[in-house]
Amino acid sequence: MKKIAVLVSGGGTNLQALLDAQSRGEIVNGEITAVISSTPDAYALERARNAGVPGHVLARRDYPSAQAMTLALVDKLKDLSIDLVVMAGFMTIVTGELFAAYENAVINIHPALIPSFCGKGAYGLHVHEQALACGVKVSGATVHFVTEECDSGPIILQKAVDVLPDDTPEVLQRRIMEQCEWKLLPQAVSLFCQDRLAVDGRMVRILPQGQPPAALTGGFK
Repeated sequence: MKKIAVLVSGGGTNLQALLDAQSRGEIVNGEITAVISSTPDAYALERARNAGVPGHVLARRDYPSAQAMTLALVDKLKDLSIDLVVMAGFMTIVTGELFAAYENAVINIHPALIPSFCGKGAYGLHVHEQALACGVKVSGATVHFVTEECDSGPIILQKAVDVLPDDTPEVLQRRIMEQCEWKLLPQAVSLFCQDRLAVDGRMVRILPQGQPPAALTGGFK
């Protein structure tokens, strides 16, 4: 059984989607054993308490640099014997020490179809404002492994929805959360916990059930 830590900063809607999926038995071979917040008053911590999951606070303001906080985060994750790190609305910059310690074991959900509307400044409602300003006909969400380069890690899953003529950023955000984010993130977490994700460079292959990663050639990790 793989131990999962969810990193949060705010309301925790994606955390709730994971907790709900776990209660339905949809996260196979994995369990959320820790929620770690970069802000002490995040409502996500209340969601964790309601689900009986231990919450921890590593406030960014308590550390002199992003690197110092990242090192403390890695120490906490190791102390908790975490296997998978899920960034679910985690709004704090981390440095390379996290990805060195958890190579291909940190995943994030982004509210757009990467490589569109991603990178610096593309977060929250800004993503949907950019999409509407460009007049795209579809948008969606992407679950990807996290690397040091923002929103550039290997893509695990994507799902699209139509952009409607009368959409506002808030309406589009809600549709993408309900129809994409809250479905994709638990699915990706479950696939990871079943050892069904094989990474080769920028490519992620989803293995059939019962097929070990070693069955594929080409340098998969």
